[in-house]
Amino acid sequence: MEWVAWAAHKYIMHGWGWGWHKSHHEETHGPFEMNDMYAVVFAVIAIGLFLVGHYLWGPATWFAIGVTLYGALYFIAHDGLVHKRWPFNYIPRKGYAKRLYQAHRLHHAVDGKDGCVSFGFIYARPVKELAQELGQNKRTNPDVVKDVQEGR
Repeated sequence: MEWVAWAAHKYIMHGWGWGWHKSHHEETHGPFEMNDMYAVVFAVIAIGLFLVGHYLWGPATWFAIGVTLYGALYFIAHDGLVHKRWPFNYIPRKGYAKRLYQAHRLHHAVDGKDGCVSFGFIYARPVKELAQELGQNKRTNPDVVKDVQEGR
């Protein structure tokens, strides 16, 4: 499922679907942003797969379960951990969670939809690779890259 999310994020959300996703790259006020409509779209897809699995083709149920579980992981790791949409503040200091957190900070280090790195939600390439790739982009916020390289 991660490769589907990566492709959707890179080619849809940072492409023709930028109108919704743009809200995710800007400061928002309130509990919801336009980008949350993507969660609704994926929920409709999961519901559709459950229906297909029940009425037409049983294996579609497993795809529906996969989409649903991935959505739950996305909510925990991305919305909660990275974007702090939980009622408490936790910044990971080591391991996988720190790498995921830093990679997504680097994703947001670019102003606009072009030139971003790290489009996955559950997997992140090594932070050094991402920072090096961003260093070649003139639209990158160098302060964010420096913070991440220093472990913040």
